[in-house]
Amino acid sequence: MTATSSRIYKDIDLHFTAHPVTGDLVKKLGEDAIIQSVYNLLSFGKYEKLFQPTIYSSLKAHLFEPVDNITSSAIGNEIRNVISNYEPRVALTEVNVTPEYDMNGYTVSITFFIVNATDPITVEFFLERVR
Repeated sequence: MTATSSRIYKDIDLHFTAHPVTGDLVKKLGEDAIIQSVYNLLSFGKYEKLFQPTIYSSLKAHLFEPVDNITSSAIGNEIRNVISNYEPRVALTEVNVTPEYDMNGYTVSITFFIVNATDPITVEFFLERVR
């Protein structure tokens, strides 16, 4: 977290690990909490977020399409829409989705700024079908 940030964002660790000393749930703070929120937004399917059925991502549906540049463009657009619509703490700057033909999936790189922070954050992950 940079010195120019005026808020400290907090969330619980969704792995539900216990603190080694207190036994309480471990907290995620600052940029770790926001990164976890971005991952969660991208993984929600339709009707998976209780009491908020309009918050979802259709990334899973795109993973059953052929691995090509058209699908990677659609995935990139979906990521941009979900993050810009549902994560107000983030200013999205770049989304790169690269098809990996041999691994039957996509390498995704998302770069964003936390509001009121000066350093960009880049998150990279691999999208693939599970079933």
